[in-house]
Amino acid sequence: MKSSYLLLVFLFGFLSSLNAQSFAFIDSDYMLSSIPEYAESKAKLDKLAETWTKDIEDRFNVIKSQKESFNKEEILLPAEEKAKRKSEIEKLEKETLELQTQRFGLNGDYFMKRQELIKPIQDRIYTAMKKVAKSEGYTFVFDKANQSNLIYADKEADISNTVLEEMGITKE
Repeated sequence: MKSSYLLLVFLFGFLSSLNAQSFAFIDSDYMLSSIPEYAESKAKLDKLAETWTKDIEDRFNVIKSQKESFNKEEILLPAEEKAKRKSEIEKLEKETLELQTQRFGLNGDYFMKRQELIKPIQDRIYTAMKKVAKSEGYTFVFDKANQSNLIYADKEADISNTVLEEMGITKE
């Protein structure tokens, strides 16, 4: 009985505190697509990724070709030539995997370039969103994009255009 009473008091307090809070959401994908610099930065980033991917794929194709050639000729090759060619293929594989990690690894060139090109735009959105949230009294702002757990949101709670306006970007 006593624990039920405590639970009821706690639940009532929690629900009344929720009533005092104001929620809003943004759609960062929509907002990013509305920012001209984002399209330019994304195009640059995509071009780099395409170039780096092609380079790596070309290297893997060379390795594949060398392996096929080696497998066909292996039986005819002297032991030292076998070892030499096998070593060359392994070295090329290792270098290619290192290049792949350098380009697309956790702190690779792609990540660093993305930080350089995209992060400043995201930071501007965050700064404007924070300013709008404070001025309009929102306690929480959710992002509808990026696989959020936002299941339903009333369009009235969408402050994306207000944040864009804060950034000086107007939508027709």
